Amino acid sequence: MKATAKKKPLSPVVVIIYIVLVLLVVIYVAPLLWMLCVSLKDNAGVMADPFGLPKVLHPENYAQAWSMGKLGAALVNSALVCGVSLVVSLFFGSMAAFAIARMKWKLSEAAHTFFLIGMMVPVHCILIPLFVRFARLGLTNSRFGLMIPYITFSLPMTIFLMTGFFKSMPGELFESAAIDGCGIYGFFFKIAFPLARTGFFVSGLMTFVGNWNELLLAMVFISDPMKKTLPVTLTYFVGPYATNYVQMFAAIIIAIAPTVVVYCMFSNQIVEGLTAGAVKG
Repeated sequence: MKATAKKKPLSPVVVIIYIVLVLLVVIYVAPLLWMLCVSLKDNAGVMADPFGLPKVLHPENYAQAWSMGKLGAALVNSALVCGVSLVVSLFFGSMAAFAIARMKWKLSEAAHTFFLIGMMVPVHCILIPLFVRFARLGLTNSRFGLMIPYITFSLPMTIFLMTGFFKSMPGELFESAAIDGCGIYGFFFKIAFPLARTGFFVSGLMTFVGNWNELLLAMVFISDPMKKTLPVTLTYFVGPYATNYVQMFAAIIIAIAPTVVVYCMFSNQIVEGLTAGAVKG
């Protein structure tokens, strides 16, 4: 019989790291569980014991929130606006990132810096002039008008992430393809595009989640209730004199459920993509 190797005791540093990680999990998961519990109560139960478990489950809160808040139309609007913005920003952002990372031209670094500056511009600073300009062009109260700022604010992050992925690719692949007669479009669509699938996934997920949860632009640019996105619709449950907490929390659970499911299913790909794009090959 072979003697089993004794496990080394955990060092104090490792124990502290585990404790911090557990605390972080509790901090992030506890609010979600609390919202789920509140959404299954009635308003009287929330007022009597806001942090306790529901004594009687009320799943009908979700059906009432769906119908009263018109979440179906809002869900379609959010999916349409965010989906189109995602595709357009990924397409043009990846092409700009490829040009910055793999092509040799004098202004590549200046272009990279220019796009990175866009990440530091808060939307609050340009909200009023942007709204005035869009009103003159007739782009307010339209889904297309909302897509334009979504795409614009998504491009800097997409370019930043995809540039790291394209720079990490071995240059020998492009040199071999050039010897075989491959052109610039072949470099991008036949070599860079397939190899950067993880980068596209990470960039796309961050872009989609950011636009999906965006409230300020959607609230200012859209006035038609049938064109409003999901975050704006959630504000309807808060009245000037009373708030229907159970339906509001039920609507919030419906709104965040898609993003939570995606993060849980593809958490490994997200970590792999972020680390792969940070290392140069």
